[in-house]
Amino acid sequence: QVQLVESGGGLVQAGGSLRLSCVASGRTFSTYLMGWFRQAPGKEREFVAAITWTGTRYTYYSDSVKGRFTISRDNAKNTVYLQMNNLKPEDTAVYYCAAAGGIIQVTIPQRYDYWGQGTQVTVSS
Repeated sequence: QVQLVESGGGLVQAGGSLRLSCVASGRTFSTYLMGWFRQAPGKEREFVAAITWTGTRYTYYSDSVKGRFTISRDNAKNTVYLQMNNLKPEDTAVYYCAAAGGIIQVTIPQRYDYWGQGTQVTVSS
């Protein structure tokens, strides 16, 4: 089992920045990929970004956040980050951290094995 705990959400004005953190615990050695998803009210869970957990850092982004968001990892702290810059009202959602134990289609939430409880991000116009 892998436990994931997100933090760093909050209320920010459009154009502002936030950094989300996700701390992993448990059987983290079995993790291959870490991802961030978001879900707005009435909408499906949407892929945001992903990063390989060990070895070479491969990163993946949705088109809607590319150039504004940056995913990174600190293996010593068992933590993955999502730096969000130039935030827009349409970025408002609950943001979830997820972990996968193998090579998967990174954009599909059902392919991930473990999920955090989510952290709310609200961007005001």
